[in-house]
Amino acid sequence: MLHGRIRRTGAFANAREIARMRQSVFVERRRDGWVRLEALLDMAERRGLRALAPEQIEELGRLYRWVTSDLAFATGRGYDQNLQAYLHRLTARSHSYVYAGNVEGGWTRIARFFAHDFPCEVRNSRWFILACAGLFAVAAVAAYALIRAVPTDAYSILPDQLVRPIHEKIHDTNFGFDRDLSSLVSAEIMTNNIQVAFKAFGAGIIPFPLPGTLTAYLVFYNGLIVGGEGAMYTNAGFGYDFWATIAPHGVIELTAIQIAAAAGLLLAAAILNPGRLRVVDALKRNSRRALVLILGVCGMLVCAALIEGFVSPQRVSPELRLAVGAMTALCLIVYFGFVGRDEPVQSALDAAQKRGTANG
Repeated sequence: MLHGRIRRTGAFANAREIARMRQSVFVERRRDGWVRLEALLDMAERRGLRALAPEQIEELGRLYRWVTSDLAFATGRGYDQNLQAYLHRLTARSHSYVYAGNVEGGWTRIARFFAHDFPCEVRNSRWFILACAGLFAVAAVAAYALIRAVPTDAYSILPDQLVRPIHEKIHDTNFGFDRDLSSLVSAEIMTNNIQVAFKAFGAGIIPFPLPGTLTAYLVFYNGLIVGGEGAMYTNAGFGYDFWATIAPHGVIELTAIQIAAAAGLLLAAAILNPGRLRVVDALKRNSRRALVLILGVCGMLVCAALIEGFVSPQRVSPELRLAVGAMTALCLIVYFGFVGRDEPVQSALDAAQKRGTANG
């Protein structure tokens, strides 16, 4: 038993040593950029922003994006609080010049946000997003399978005010999906998805019974709605038309819901697990990250609305609508997977750790 305790103690010590080594490699590789940013900020504070050459102003904006990424990475990895505080101060100093100092114009800031800040934060918050996506998928698949097997289960799984109108329409002998319902279904689902996205975000801090619980419930319930409706229309022979109707804008909207819900969970995580910070400080930190996510979600919902306007079910064939849905899914994968990447910090750390292990 004593031997087991010694082994566990040794394992913990080894884990701490690895964490310290990874932090030291991180600092070593990024320090030059931080020092250069401090020098530019000192110059701007002493002589004013106008004293900087155009290339220095451009460098200041680039290093600001660098340090914000470093802060998010160090925070996510739980690195030393002194390091996090240093990066936070550096970010705050830079922000006043990059934004209040008009280093970049309004449209340039918006472009920079969607080309860098938003996709980077989505990658930093990927585990929250994947958790929400998994919860949604489980609910959607379960509702679809149950209602496909036993159609009357729709009344026990879905709200009556949703099931009854659908049931009445699809059993009308004169009913035609494209003629009578496609635009209505598309508009209803779009409105519902927008509402769910913002409710899931705001529910993150509601203690019901714990922060984040209501967000998880809304994501799960939305999965039931989407899967259940799909099963009802499929049972009536309109499944292909249903999925083709929601595919063009639904891919973006459902992704936006998971990101908005993840923003809510970030707020909940700050309350439930603030780490060494006070809850209020952890909330401030995660609120900044959540704000980036929710602003990006607003942009995604605008894109979804534009797609819905141009790919109207009355004007476009189901095959083309499905193709548009597949294309938007591919674009989202490329956008969130590759756009806005700086130096591959994680790869550099992993490579450095392997070299250190080999040398040891």
